[in-house]
Amino acid sequence: MLTFEQKKEIIGRFSELTEKSISMNRLNYHFEGSKYDKKIVVEKLHPNGNGFVYVGDLLAYKSDERGLFNIRDVTEQQLLEVIEDSIMYLTEVDEPKEEVKIEESWRNASHDQLLLVQEDEYWNVYHGFNLEESFGTKEDAEQYLIDEGFKEAK
Repeated sequence: MLTFEQKKEIIGRFSELTEKSISMNRLNYHFEGSKYDKKIVVEKLHPNGNGFVYVGDLLAYKSDERGLFNIRDVTEQQLLEVIEDSIMYLTEVDEPKEEVKIEESWRNASHDQLLLVQEDEYWNVYHGFNLEESFGTKEDAEQYLIDEGFKEAK
């Protein structure tokens, strides 16, 4: 088990963390670069060697209901990794995902064109800007287009 002093030295390698004294000679280490309200990476590091690292809901760690992982019995390598993971976790922001719209052009022998477009959970067939038909699956929409004499334009 690492001592309090060894843990302080390891945590001190992270220049992005700021040490703050709290009650009973314990220390917190704050990460001001956090993209969230949560700023404390290492919480309640105690002179007896006990303490916690915030890991949120990272599946690699067994944490309590507050997302804290106990570092009492970790190795130097484990402590380095959990702190790195915590900082990465607090740095990443869930960006809204860009909506992916699947659109295919279908033509018949007369060169009429229909568009097959995935919108939400539906597959819609458009003639110009007008909705021709709507289907729950792509297979159903494709079968409709084939039955109507259309082939996918490549």
